[in-house]
Amino acid sequence: MNWTANDKPIESVETIVIFRKDRTGWKDCFALFPELPSDEHGRLCTAYQHVGQHSAADYYGCIAQSDPATPAEYADLLKELKRMGYILNVSNHKETYQ
Repeated sequence: MNWTANDKPIESVETIVIFRKDRTGWKDCFALFPELPSDEHGRLCTAYQHVGQHSAADYYGCIAQSDPATPAEYADLLKELKRMGYILNVSNHKETYQ
């Protein structure tokens, strides 16, 4: 079972996700979870990509160096995350991440 930073299973919590795509020509999408910290100081958020799976990410750096992904581009990644148990709220930008 996967757990959130608040010690609740992800299967019971709606998670904000932002789908982006790399600008370098590698058009595989990645997901940013701006409300799921990946380090003890909360400077990094959790990210997910088909290749590499979960990782830590600099939210602002990722936004600055990527483009928004369209629903068609992130459809497979969305399905994969839902199969893992995520309940997702797809957003275009951070709302409460600090």
